[in-house]
Amino acid sequence: MQTSMVIRCGRFPCKDVRRECFIVPGVRVAPQRISAVMIAEAAPAAPHDYFYAGGDSLFERTTVQAFQDAGADVSTVRDVLNLGFYLTTAVKCGKTGYGVSTATIQECASLLDRELALFPRLKVVMLMGDVAIKAINYIARQAGEGRVIPAVSTYKLRGEKFHFRGMRVFPSYLQAGPSFFIEKSKRKMIAQDIADALQLVA
Repeated sequence: MQTSMVIRCGRFPCKDVRRECFIVPGVRVAPQRISAVMIAEAAPAAPHDYFYAGGDSLFERTTVQAFQDAGADVSTVRDVLNLGFYLTTAVKCGKTGYGVSTATIQECASLLDRELALFPRLKVVMLMGDVAIKAINYIARQAGEGRVIPAVSTYKLRGEKFHFRGMRVFPSYLQAGPSFFIEKSKRKMIAQDIADALQLVA
């Protein structure tokens, strides 16, 4: 299956993103072999930096490093996929500024909801940053399921357990992009979250 053949945006109504940077994973995966989804913030400004772009892309490099920090024996995104982890973003277009609006997150959440539904054996959802957390909370509220992650700083949630539709949910920090190499304290927490997730899907 290729997610990009199923998940598309036909309207592009958002004002604070670059629609020409719209990306949905085009990598071929067997849905039944995916047991975890790692959701980052937004698509990169340059398509060659995306997870599955190849050629040592930025998103691949930082994500692979995050898994290595957690003790995983990986060197490519394909290795991460082989562990059962599918990588995507909450917002499918590139940002025009530093952040994205609540309206944009909500608009893209419908695509993310459909994307998650493609994988029938999910055990874990990793929310890499505030945008992903807001997206999953919006999906849950729209379905009448209530907020998944409390509206407090992520570091205050360390050690707590959260669930969504039978899946374990990890609120964590952004692993895709240059900030990963800068914020070393968050990098350690990302590694711990990935290590915990790996245990659940082993």
